[in-house]
Amino acid sequence: MPTPSTPPSDFELEIKHLIVDSLMLTDVKAEQIDSNAALFGTGLGLDSIDALELAIAIGKRYRVKFSAEDSANKDTFRSVRTLADYVQRSLPAAAEGVAP
Repeated sequence: MPTPSTPPSDFELEIKHLIVDSLMLTDVKAEQIDSNAALFGTGLGLDSIDALELAIAIGKRYRVKFSAEDSANKDTFRSVRTLADYVQRSLPAAAEGVAP
């Protein structure tokens, strides 16, 4: 398990940029977001509308789908690191349905 001092991966930085761009967070720079900090509540301070917009942006960019009924969403969207891990794990399955 990564420690808080583990530097972000390139993919985590890509997810951070997606968060900043898709949610139009003008007062936050992607590089300032802690990969282990909470995305909601006391962390980055996102709300449920932000979660929906972020899920749509991830779906468009990576063709990874989320279900509103999935009880794992809370864990998946806990931090940049957990979100990036989920998206990376989901990429091969999403890519199978994509024509070359």
